[in-house]
Amino acid sequence: MRILTGLQPSGKLHVGNYFGAMKPAVELQGEGDSFYFIADYHSMTSGQDAEALRTNVRELAIDFLACGLDPERSVFFRQSAVPEVNELAWILSTVCPMSLLAKCHSYKDKTAQGIAANHALFAYPVLMAADILMYDANKVPVGKDQKQHLEVTRDLAVKLNEAYGENTVILPEPIIREETETVLGLDGRKMSKSYNNTLPIFGDEKKSKKLVMKIPTDSTPVEEPKNTEGSTIIALYKLFANETDVAQMITDHQSGGFGYGEFKKRLAEAYWDCFAPMRARREEILADQGYVEDVLKNGAERAREEATKVLDRVKKAVGLI
Repeated sequence: MRILTGLQPSGKLHVGNYFGAMKPAVELQGEGDSFYFIADYHSMTSGQDAEALRTNVRELAIDFLACGLDPERSVFFRQSAVPEVNELAWILSTVCPMSLLAKCHSYKDKTAQGIAANHALFAYPVLMAADILMYDANKVPVGKDQKQHLEVTRDLAVKLNEAYGENTVILPEPIIREETETVLGLDGRKMSKSYNNTLPIFGDEKKSKKLVMKIPTDSTPVEEPKNTEGSTIIALYKLFANETDVAQMITDHQSGGFGYGEFKKRLAEAYWDCFAPMRARREEILADQGYVEDVLKNGAERAREEATKVLDRVKKAVGLI
C-alpha cells in the first residue's frame, strides 16, 4: 500500500492542520510506503510573495518533522522538486471536462473571498490529481474540504484508464477520519486562517493560552449547569485530553458550580501540554543546520525515481514514447 498527502506552505500551522492532516499522516507511517510533500506550486494560486514562499516552505518542513514525520520511514519532499508532476497534469488536463472543474466548491469559495480567478486556481484539482497519481498512491488522507478534489482525481484516473488502458494509473481511495474531519475554531466555525479563529501548533505560551481564554461563551452564572451541546470548549478539549478528563469536564458542565473561565484554563493547559514533545523536537531540528535541506533533497531524489517510472508508463500508454 502506498500513502500520499500534501500540505500547503501558507503560514504558521494550526491545530486544524495537525488533527485534520498531519497526525493521521504521521500515524500511517509504517503501514505502507509513505509519500508526503510540501505543496508549494499549489500555494502560488493565492499569493505571489517569493520570500514568503521560501520562508513558509522551510517552516512547514520543520513543523512536519517536529510533529513526527520520520524521513527514514517516509519520502518527504517539495512538490516543485519533481517537475514530472507538471507533465502528468498536462496529460490529465486533456481528459478533464471543463464542467468537472466548474463544479468544484473550492474555486467558488476562494474567488468569493476575493482571490483572483486565475487559471491555476481553476485548474488546481488537475494538479492535485497529478500529485496523487504521480506516485501510484492507494490511500490519500484528506480533510473534508478536499474530499471533492479527490473525487475529481478518481474521475480523471477513470477517464485516462478508459481512454488508454485499464492500468495506466492507479485509482486512489480517500482516508477521512470522521472524528477529526472538521476541527472547530475558537469561534465555533471550522478552524481556518481565513476566519482568524486558529490555535497555533507552535508559538508563545502566554499568547497561545490567551487565545483560548477569548473563546466566546454565554452568560450562564457560575453556579448554574452549562450547556454541553455545541460547546466549542468541549469539542477542542476532546482533541487534547484523555477520556477520563473529558468525561469529568462534561460532568462539571452539567452539575454547575464551575465558571467558563475554569473550563478554558483546563483546555489551555491540555492544549499546551499536548504539543510539548513537538516543541522539544522542533528545537532539536533548529539546532542542526542543514538537516531540513538534506531531508528535502534526499526525499526529492527518491520521489523522482518513482515519478519517472509512473510518467514513463503513462507516456507510453498515451503514445508520447
